[in-house]
Amino acid sequence: MADIRTTFAGLPLRNPIIISSSGLTNSAGKNKRLAADGAGAIVLKSLFEEQIMLEAEQLQDPSFYPEGSDYLKEYIREHKLAEYLNLIKESKRDCSIPIIASINCYREAEWIDFARQIEEAGADALEINILALPSEVDYAYGEFEQTHVKILRRVKQNTRIPVIMKLGNNLTNPVALIEQLYAGGAAAVVLFNRFYQPDIDIEKLTHTSGDIFSKPTDLANTLRWIGIASAKVEKIDYAASRGVVTPEAVVKTLLAGAAAVEVCSAIYQNTNAFIGKANDFLSTWMDRHGFTSIAQFKGRLNTKDMQGVNTFERTQFLKYFEKV
Repeated sequence: MADIRTTFAGLPLRNPIIISSSGLTNSAGKNKRLAADGAGAIVLKSLFEEQIMLEAEQLQDPSFYPEGSDYLKEYIREHKLAEYLNLIKESKRDCSIPIIASINCYREAEWIDFARQIEEAGADALEINILALPSEVDYAYGEFEQTHVKILRRVKQNTRIPVIMKLGNNLTNPVALIEQLYAGGAAAVVLFNRFYQPDIDIEKLTHTSGDIFSKPTDLANTLRWIGIASAKVEKIDYAASRGVVTPEAVVKTLLAGAAAVEVCSAIYQNTNAFIGKANDFLSTWMDRHGFTSIAQFKGRLNTKDMQGVNTFERTQFLKYFEKV
């Protein structure tokens, strides 16, 4: 009988299916249902640094004295943080699986000190999302990557719970950054965060949103970098995100070196039933191949065990057309 338990960021999970930060996880009631339907862990809806700052600016009265503006910003900040702490407490009360808090930030801000209160509220771990597109003309190469390291360092100074770094796919060398994050105390990384997808309506001449949900084709880049990174930086845990929209994709990411997956689009498109289907498929696949634990095949197809041409690092189209 297959045992689909796994460990991610030091947390024991009953299965590798983690519900990623989204509107799916913004209430204790939703989280309770996700846990009942078999989720291995839940990442709470992110607390957005940028959103807090934007709301404060929108409510700001130009006639305010500077002291009044500062008071308003602090009030909004404290209100949002209090709401988030309550979400952690209620979710922990209603769920028996790990609850992972999430902060979305883009700079080394003072409110990262909030990490200590997240721990005190009962969160089992903290996921940090640094989702930004450096586009300044005077940008210094490597500055964006070092922002990750600096923020991690600040968070680690304020909390003892595991810290997970969720990375975007706009990095020059994810492996080098992951090595620094591991050295800085990160317990795990998630590859990759999903950017807002912009589009243009050519008839209305306006900006619009592109595809909202992740697609199966998004999985290739996730497999590539988990396959490479898990072989080169082995002591940190990996979770796959983006493109994990089928039960088969769960197995693929584990073979590439992931310990877990974060899913969102698959739940939106297939309801919570996806959790059970994915776990059943994983268990059946393991039985069919004679595996009794995930540890027996995790990373079996990462670059460490490849012979000959490394297909994860190959970038040319030659392979596709060599027989044409």
